[in-house]
Amino acid sequence: MANADDPSFEPFDEDEMRDAFRRFLQGDQSFDPADLLKAAGIDASSDEVKKMMATLGNAFGPGGMPNATAAKDHAVAVAKEGSTPLDPATGQAMTNAAGVAALWLSDVIDIAELPEPPVLATRVEWARKSFPVWEEIAQPVAISIPRAISTMMSSGAPEEIQALMGNAQGAMEQVGKSLFSLQLAQVVGKLSGEALSGGDIGIPLILGSSEYDVVAALVPQNIREFSKGLDVTTDEADIFLAVREIAHARLFRHAKWLRLHIMSAINDFASGISIDTERIMGFAEDFDPGNPEALQDLVSSGKLLPERTEEQTRALARLETMLALIEGWVDHVTQLATTRLPKAEALGEAMRRRRASGGPAEHAFATLVGLELRPRRLREASALWQSITDALGSAARDELWRHPDSLPTEHDLDNPGAFLEKLRNPQPSDDDMDQALRDLLDEETPS
Repeated sequence: MANADDPSFEPFDEDEMRDAFRRFLQGDQSFDPADLLKAAGIDASSDEVKKMMATLGNAFGPGGMPNATAAKDHAVAVAKEGSTPLDPATGQAMTNAAGVAALWLSDVIDIAELPEPPVLATRVEWARKSFPVWEEIAQPVAISIPRAISTMMSSGAPEEIQALMGNAQGAMEQVGKSLFSLQLAQVVGKLSGEALSGGDIGIPLILGSSEYDVVAALVPQNIREFSKGLDVTTDEADIFLAVREIAHARLFRHAKWLRLHIMSAINDFASGISIDTERIMGFAEDFDPGNPEALQDLVSSGKLLPERTEEQTRALARLETMLALIEGWVDHVTQLATTRLPKAEALGEAMRRRRASGGPAEHAFATLVGLELRPRRLREASALWQSITDALGSAARDELWRHPDSLPTEHDLDNPGAFLEKLRNPQPSDDDMDQALRDLLDEETPS
């Protein structure tokens, strides 16, 4: 880079630099990165500088704004790499399996049927339709990480352009946001190769016209690949997995508060994320802002995420309990509905192991966002739902989903007998007592 001792060094031209950077952010087709570098007195032929400018340019769409569809498009592009079209024979088999699954499920639950049969999605369609929900889950981190990257890029840049970056802090944050979104898209694209359905992670990923319009979805290509590794027929696996997905979708349509409750719990966890400035400055000492690969690795490594706070730990425990109740209920009713299948028990155990361990792409998402969507107490929850069914019947069991206050808590998972006793002998609530007192007073009041 040029310096004051170099005969070719030209004084810093603030107006020229400001104009060059404005044209860069506006997407001016006539913009030449060399103009910006020349204004700062920087050698434009430097490989490091060329890489840095390429990173900045690719992060923005026309007009200097982040490309609104770039992340989703990238997720779709990654999903395309292994996606195959749905052949008619497989599609018909899955449709038939879904029809049987819906009938069997209706025999064991007291929740209304879905208005439409499950969507049969390719990996590409799963990635495209689920990406908005993944963005919603990752949003709090998507705000914190870019801000941290902006600070680090500014502090790690050469002195000659630190002033320039300091005047474009917002632009740097947009760069960081774009990089985070593309990393998220990469993960979602890879997840499309693992996902069996729309409810794979315990949260509805495929929505219709509103957040309450939960849609059941199956990914036939992945279902068939999953069943290949098991000693079961494709028909059995198709029906079993269709029962699980339909049960999940029917539960969330029945308990309309449930999806918002889960997303609120995720936000409670993520709202505690704050990037430690000293931690960032530590990374900045060895960080090369001209290396796009280093920047991408830093975003996806999880190194920028701080240790969990006590509040986050409690929020995560609440989230894990709710996910366990959801997955436990689905696991329980699926067992009841699939007793006709010879290998139902083996399929159920395979699914429980799968949810307990997760796949590579799911682990990548946990690293990127700092959140594992694991139902750690799935078996205890499934056993509790079975006990409730045995003691009180399916109608009483499913009625508990009417309101979050009716559901078992983490303490109830530890003491299922006490929870059953509470259900058998409910104590009057304050509202019930108030109403009883009003009724008594009304009876004693002369007409």
